[in-house]
Amino acid sequence: MKKYEDIISLPHHVSDHHPQMSLHDRAAQFSPFAALTGYGDAVEETARLTSQKKILDETEREALDRQLASLAGLLEESRKADGRRGRVPGVRITYFLPDQKKSGGAYLKQCGAVTDLDWLRGEIVMEDGTRIPAEDVVELELSRT
Repeated sequence: MKKYEDIISLPHHVSDHHPQMSLHDRAAQFSPFAALTGYGDAVEETARLTSQKKILDETEREALDRQLASLAGLLEESRKADGRRGRVPGVRITYFLPDQKKSGGAYLKQCGAVTDLDWLRGEIVMEDGTRIPAEDVVELELSRT
């Protein structure tokens, strides 16, 4: 007699006491088990690199202040010409964005038109709505067109 020949033709057993398990629940029995939930995210966060904020020396700070004054002048000229809202196109700003989760941050470049210098909040307002804290600006380039 071959192996299992005596039971191979019997019908599948269905319990009278226990309901049949769904295919979804049966498949879940074999899903991987993550004993250290969140560990992978913690490792990725630790491995993520940040930059330290550069402290501008006096010469660099003075040059940046001159650029901001030039920007303010161009914005005022634009307001006088337009009558209501100024706009200075072709501005490229490099600034430091502090990281929300760890020390340091990243340097970002924003290119576009400046529509306002909010002196009360200390922010440069771009045409797309981005607000850049003036204290975090490390480089400001104005287009000479």
